[in-house]
Amino acid sequence: MSLLSRERFVAVLGASGVGLGQRRGSETLWLGSVGYIDEGFQSYAVALDTLDRLLGEHARAGAELCVVVSGHFSRFCLVPWSEQISTPEELRGFARLCFEDLFGAPTQPWSLVLSAEPAGHDRIASALPQDLLERLRTLVAGRGLRLRSVQPYLMTAFNRFDRSLDAGDFLFVVAEPLRSVLLLAREGRWAAVRSVGGSDSDAALAALVGRERQLQASASERPFNVYLHAPARLDAQPEIDGVQVRTLEDDSMTVRDGLYVMSRAVA
Repeated sequence: MSLLSRERFVAVLGASGVGLGQRRGSETLWLGSVGYIDEGFQSYAVALDTLDRLLGEHARAGAELCVVVSGHFSRFCLVPWSEQISTPEELRGFARLCFEDLFGAPTQPWSLVLSAEPAGHDRIASALPQDLLERLRTLVAGRGLRLRSVQPYLMTAFNRFDRSLDAGDFLFVVAEPLRSVLLLAREGRWAAVRSVGGSDSDAALAALVGRERQLQASASERPFNVYLHAPARLDAQPEIDGVQVRTLEDDSMTVRDGLYVMSRAVA
């Protein structure tokens, strides 16, 4: 099979459902989604079983697969710059210590990825459970597919909207139905990242943004723009004072599924 003709699929592992789409050029043909009962963090095992069934129905051996993972299954941490760190191994070890300070000693292994930043700048570290990744690789290999990428949705969405965000000071909020992740930049540098459980309703998001504004006001008087992306708000986009909404919907979209919206963020 020619690489140019290889079929490409996008899967979304959501907090309470899994979706699958097939890329057709720059468009995505949505193949459907399957919901499941959210049983907490370990529900990723159910999500992967569901994905396996969807792939068995739609994907042929030789196809490529990109996977987007909900913030429900991800962790994030700010890793401060340190002049004492001189090797990638030392940097990864330091990042693990930062995660332990924030979340406590891990009960299972995590796979870490750090953002690429210039010397002197703090980094954003994202983490996914190693067990999730290993199970995903096993089921993909068992279907004869090629795993092209696995990304937390925060990173996928940020890369999608990056050029439309202010380059200096901004707060970027990705609000899924059960969890929001906040990414703060100050003077062109990462300053904070937080993951907060809660609703994606206007009231809940207004309170979330308001608390962040109060927190930042105590640390700096510099104003910042607030950008909000809520992929599951299909029927009514959020309307919050002082917040600029970023959406992946357009007039041609006929599928009413938040997982489909998330799949559209994949380049």
